[in-house]
Amino acid sequence: MRLICAGLTDVGMARDHNEDSFYLCPDEALCIVADGMGGHQSGEVASSMAVEAIVTYYRETGDSTEPVDFPFWPFRKKKPESREERRLIASMTRANSMIHDAASANENHRGMGTTLVSAYFIEEGVYLAHVGDSRAYRLRDGELEQISEDHSLANEYIRMGILRPEDVENFPYKNVITRAVGLAETVEVETHFHDHKVGDIFLLCSDGLSDPVKDDEIARILVESKGDLEAACRELVTTANRNGGPDNVTVVLAQTLA
Repeated sequence: MRLICAGLTDVGMARDHNEDSFYLCPDEALCIVADGMGGHQSGEVASSMAVEAIVTYYRETGDSTEPVDFPFWPFRKKKPESREERRLIASMTRANSMIHDAASANENHRGMGTTLVSAYFIEEGVYLAHVGDSRAYRLRDGELEQISEDHSLANEYIRMGILRPEDVENFPYKNVITRAVGLAETVEVETHFHDHKVGDIFLLCSDGLSDPVKDDEIARILVESKGDLEAACRELVTTANRNGGPDNVTVVLAQTLA
């Protein structure tokens, strides 16, 4: 498997600073998007800390054959069997601890946190981990599929049958998230494994893209890019801003090739 990547972040049309961070490295087969919260000089601190913590952890453990283990696996009835799944959880748990400790030690950063979505590619597929409402999608054969599930109040209401998907746009609390990295001593990291095949494009993004740009529009842009990932990133960001740009917008694209 060969992996090519591109990414772009933009302040958007309504904000005066950017609290998003991202990382991509095809050689390390690792992609990350973080959407910080907590206000000026806190949200960007949290998102950049999260990215740095994950990348550092992956570099520290990349060549190791030692098992990845913790005294406990928070919120999980069964310990993850895959070493790569455990690495993802461990890296994001470390990020959570670092951000929470920093916020506790500095009054200026109290309450800071970040959403996170991270993907690690191997020959057989991709391990995905996320917390919050930053999303992951897969484009395959022209069809776009959301492969993460938002940790948001709106999504909880949909699952409980209180809210219909078509009513989310007008739901006054649609941007309220139910999980974030750094807000508490522990965090529940959701993980999944997805297969990939040649030509698949994986999109990681903050809600600055997924809120103003509909899925069918995202799919059209990716298909029309014909594999030019940098052009697709630019068009996705431009479209989000054209549609109002209500938030910082960050996109990372990764395509699997033979």
